[in-house]
Amino acid sequence: MTYSFLAGSYDALTRDVDYGGLADYLESWFSKARRPVRTVLDLACGTGTLTWLLAERGYETIGVDLSPEMLARAQEKAPEGFAGELPMFLNQPMDRLDLYDTVDACVCCLDSVNYVTKPAQLRRAFQRVHLFLSPGGVFLFDARTPEALAGMDGQMFCDEDEDTCCMWQGEFSAKRRICAYYMDIFRREGELWRRGQEVHEEYAYTVEELTQMLSQAGFRVIQRYGAGKKRPLKPGDDRVFFFARKEEK
Repeated sequence: MTYSFLAGSYDALTRDVDYGGLADYLESWFSKARRPVRTVLDLACGTGTLTWLLAERGYETIGVDLSPEMLARAQEKAPEGFAGELPMFLNQPMDRLDLYDTVDACVCCLDSVNYVTKPAQLRRAFQRVHLFLSPGGVFLFDARTPEALAGMDGQMFCDEDEDTCCMWQGEFSAKRRICAYYMDIFRREGELWRRGQEVHEEYAYTVEELTQMLSQAGFRVIQRYGAGKKRPLKPGDDRVFFFARKEEK
């Protein structure tokens, strides 16, 4: 699973994502940390939109992603007139996260944890996040529910604008607990259209499995909510939001 071609079209295909609202929501949870949040790790940062937005709001940010192509886009998109501290971008897999120092908060958004399709790797990733969180720091992430991923089976979608078109189909395997997305991407380059094909996969983790992984990593304060809400998870919610806090020494 790569983002080698999708990276060049990712921002165009995610224009409907309310990054400002997402940043507001995440910031509203920072107050529950047992320390002032000044440094934020954006894990699986993609093209860095959220990383830069948090940097604009005064946080010292680090963006980590597995895809060098996505990170290349992230490094190029400093907002015009930006006068704050530049984010640091690192090309690392989640389960081998290695930072120069601890951070006050880690965020991992847009079901990025589902893209870690081997539970053992995600377990190690949570352990690495716990290791690099300052005491009292918080880990915030969302995940698609198994029901939501199963509902993608056989679904076909088309996202497009004047320069980009992406047609994709979901295929869910209950045995493997994997939802695969088969993508055909067309991007205008000058007077020609270039075509790329990619397959992306998400693993259907249950709320209980993710909670157990967090506990095994060392987190003791673990709370679950409907994503984008501050209410308990309800049946039918297609995404769950996790708040986890590292114990103070």
